[in-house]
Amino acid sequence: MDESQQSKVVSGAAFSSDRLSNDSSPYLEALYETYLSDPQAVSGDWRAYFDDLRGGVQDVPHSPVQAQFLELGKRRLMHAAPDAAANVASGSAAQQVASALISAYRVYGHISARKNPLSIRPAAAVPELTPEYYGLNADDLATTVQEGHFSGTLQQITQQLQASYCGSIGFEFTYLPSGEREWFQTRIEEAKGRGSYSAEQKRRIYAKLNAAEGLEKYLDQEFVGQKRFSLEGGESFIPLLDTLIQQGGPAGVKEAVIGMAHRGRLNVLVNIFGKKPADLFDEFRGKKELPDDPDVAGDVKYHMGFSSDVHTAAGPMHLALAFNPSHLEIVSPVVHGSVRARQDHRDDAQRKQVLPITIHGDAAVSGQGVVMETLNLSRLRGFSTGGAVRIVINNQVGFTTSDPRDTRSSRYCTDVAKIANAPVMHVNGDDPEAVTFAGELALAYRQEFGKDVFIDLICYRRLGHNEGDDPTMTQPIMYREIKAHLTTRALYAAVLEEEGVLKAGEADALITAFRDRLDQGNTVVEEVANEEQSKLAINWSKHIGTHWSEETETKVSAERLAALGVALTSVPEGFGLHRAVDRVLKNRREMSVGAMPIDWGMGETLAYATLLEDGFDVRLDGQDAGRGTFVHRHAVLHDQNAQDTQNEEYMPLAHLPEAKGRIEVIDSTLSEEAVMAFEYGYSTSAPDSLVIWEAQFGDFANGAQSVIDQFISAGESKWQRLSGVTLLLPHGYEGQGPEHSSARLERYLQLCAQKNMQVVVPSCAAQIFHLLRRQMIRPYRKPLVIMSPKSLLRNKAAMSPLSDFTDGKFMEVMPDALVRRAQRVVISSGKLHWELTDAREKGGLQDDVALIRLEQLYPFPLTQLQTELASYPGAQVVWAQEEPQNQGAWLMIRDDLEAALQGGQALTYAGRPRSASTAAGYKKMHDKEQAQVIQDALGQRVPVQTLPVRAEATAQS
Repeated sequence: MDESQQSKVVSGAAFSSDRLSNDSSPYLEALYETYLSDPQAVSGDWRAYFDDLRGGVQDVPHSPVQAQFLELGKRRLMHAAPDAAANVASGSAAQQVASALISAYRVYGHISARKNPLSIRPAAAVPELTPEYYGLNADDLATTVQEGHFSGTLQQITQQLQASYCGSIGFEFTYLPSGEREWFQTRIEEAKGRGSYSAEQKRRIYAKLNAAEGLEKYLDQEFVGQKRFSLEGGESFIPLLDTLIQQGGPAGVKEAVIGMAHRGRLNVLVNIFGKKPADLFDEFRGKKELPDDPDVAGDVKYHMGFSSDVHTAAGPMHLALAFNPSHLEIVSPVVHGSVRARQDHRDDAQRKQVLPITIHGDAAVSGQGVVMETLNLSRLRGFSTGGAVRIVINNQVGFTTSDPRDTRSSRYCTDVAKIANAPVMHVNGDDPEAVTFAGELALAYRQEFGKDVFIDLICYRRLGHNEGDDPTMTQPIMYREIKAHLTTRALYAAVLEEEGVLKAGEADALITAFRDRLDQGNTVVEEVANEEQSKLAINWSKHIGTHWSEETETKVSAERLAALGVALTSVPEGFGLHRAVDRVLKNRREMSVGAMPIDWGMGETLAYATLLEDGFDVRLDGQDAGRGTFVHRHAVLHDQNAQDTQNEEYMPLAHLPEAKGRIEVIDSTLSEEAVMAFEYGYSTSAPDSLVIWEAQFGDFANGAQSVIDQFISAGESKWQRLSGVTLLLPHGYEGQGPEHSSARLERYLQLCAQKNMQVVVPSCAAQIFHLLRRQMIRPYRKPLVIMSPKSLLRNKAAMSPLSDFTDGKFMEVMPDALVRRAQRVVISSGKLHWELTDAREKGGLQDDVALIRLEQLYPFPLTQLQTELASYPGAQVVWAQEEPQNQGAWLMIRDDLEAALQGGQALTYAGRPRSASTAAGYKKMHDKEQAQVIQDALGQRVPVQTLPVRAEATAQS
């Protein structure tokens, strides 16, 4: 069949019904051969058709053509054997059959692999993996052939293929690029699918397995019924982690960051990280000493992180276990962010020295969208960490649901791996040597190709979801088998005794010896080397015990700003600037020398530039961060004369002559949850980096609410984990409707307590400059939430003179410099202040109404506000906001505002009434509401013309 004919078949081009005859069968056969070689090479509908033909995926809808082809296909494909049998006597025909068998095993061997320790879901039979499928008889199987690593009779080759591809590991790798595919084939086939280990290596595997089971049994006996989310049934996970760590050292890994949910976490803490059993037992007994600090809430023991250093053959390795809430898969992007920061800190450009290891549940890995989001980051230039080893503890039960028909639509829970073109190894948890081999292969692949790799550790859960749960209520059949099933340790002990690796009775003696070590309470991990920790861990000491009110000098000399103005507005010779961008840069050069007031974009850019000169790193990402959603930033310039996309970008911030820090400005993927979690993770491992996540619109952060609730706002209280991550959330009511007005300010204020984070609403260019500089220069490291503007980006009133940069600081409260005596004082934040200013001027109320800006809402600047209000004795004080009364700042800061009142002052509210929606969808309604807010705030009817809104015209919804 020529290429044009094949393309018609592969693309699923329609055949008319009158052509569906035996004469059409060669097309189908050719397509089927392509499918056998590489299922991804045919279109999805034909792939589903062939899966169905082979007894795979059921109830797949077919096109009319495929439906009519179905019976013909079965007849032709299943009865093609006589033709093959007629030719098999020749050596070339036998060689062809051998090649077809090998190809089929590489592609489909995983389906028939003995990868499940339980029998309730036996491996599926695959016809293409049997010689009979090709029409061979017993005599034919004696024909001698050779193909790659396989040689002998066809019978022997079939047995070799069975051992390599249908043993305890099912390999999925044939969709990889050819070089990676050949890499896998070579290693699998040379090792016959499982590797070979010395007696010493086997004893180590057994020791880790014995430790995994021993700890669980100890906890079960000593702390009956207490939650621990047991690893029982998946104990091979511990020797797997041990393999990755001990093999990682010689492979060049200096640090490993591990993220996992609660299942098996306590086992990892004791048997991998070397946490003292006595400390864990004290937590179970309720004897853990409580901290003196009332701001430390703590967390349950199976959420806690840990760090330690262990010896490997190539030197010490630092291990970090990420703290994790019950939001399961959310820890994965946090881990990757931390890894990226550590790699950057080490100048690890190849990203081989810091290894991310993420552990997933079988139901969660297929069910939670953040998994896909994180996988999509894996090879993006702003987020790549050189690949992760991703382990699925597949206990075949999602909470209480075990039927795959209820947990996923794909064959495997790991099929999401294919979006990252990542290989998968499905391994039987009852075969610890096969598990070890999978770990070695995964690590070697990651270090070689810098890509993700999955290990689907198929095991079971001996107990219920937790130790008080009875799983037989929902899985009676599964748990009848589990109850009668020997533990992995017992099965492996029997194998090693038969091999002579363990002496008779030695396995029992090792059980007793390990229990004795637990009783002693000291670490059971001999490789722990905590004396090295200070050299390897990230140092946060100078940021502990600081206070938000510490004075910090953030001003910058005029000479320095002028020099930066030149650097920030210069481009390489021949670089074609867009005419609008060229105008922006020319204005910015004027701004830097005081010839023009400085706008928001330049104020922000100067903050980044000066921090880079001061030796701080800056990392800014968002869905349009380079240009800015509202076309104000222009941090990344694009050459209009470029001939290819590889060389059309230029970032002036990366070419500052005096810069000592590293700059990254990243246009992120269309994700909120994973990307924000990534940046949080980065910030926890980079105390000297200004790490910023910018929302396209502020309310887009809604998609990352679990990151905000569980990590950003509470991470320090629960886990004593510091972070200086900064969120830029565009906020302001300009008539853009419910989804593009409010950044949900009230949600952040509701989460504020115990000085856990900072919430600010800066109103001018100098304020954002000093605020961003303060975030790094001041040693205080808390998350910073900025309600950033939209229309103010181009509002002349929000521009600042150069003198405010050379002689100023961030002001939590900005006074009214024009009106120092008034009977009405309006306190507001953000762009509303400028609208009030405009309306006051038009209404001639300069002598009657003072306007104070509350720029920092939390921690609340009580003393500063009291000082300003003291200038207006007996005045009526009004809090004015654009948001509805049940939203915005009012309900959360009302008590603070009242506490700031001075003698004779009373507090009232001006703003929109309570509303279910964040904002009106109709522009006319918005204008009417906004005018009413301004009139209510100023206390009388005044002519109101809301500020023109231009910024949103270029915003991307």
